[in-house]
Amino acid sequence: QVELVESGGGLVQAGGSLRLSCVVSGSIHSISTMAWYRQGPGKERELLADITSGGSTNYADSVKGRFTISRDNAKNTAYLQMNSLELEDTAIYYCHADMMIVGYPREYGFWGRGTQVTVSS
Repeated sequence: QVELVESGGGLVQAGGSLRLSCVVSGSIHSISTMAWYRQGPGKERELLADITSGGSTNYADSVKGRFTISRDNAKNTAYLQMNSLELEDTAIYYCHADMMIVGYPREYGFWGRGTQVTVSS
């Protein structure tokens, strides 16, 4: 089986920073795109940023210039550095990864369980 575990969430004051991590473990053949999403109270889940295995990145306009996605392929880990946090950034943050699993012929997408980020004034 495969597991994605997010960490690094917590309570932070507006203007502060947090760094989220997402560690992938299990019977993995390869990981292609990794991404961070969030879901705020009463809102739909939204894509924040993604990164390919080669390091190409894309960002949502809402976080461009404030958040940075990165990954360490050797550690099967993705990161989300979040700076200049705003009250509107309060949400559960989820990691997603597209992976080839040992014994299966195609890629599947997997989600982590999420980590809570709360920004206070």
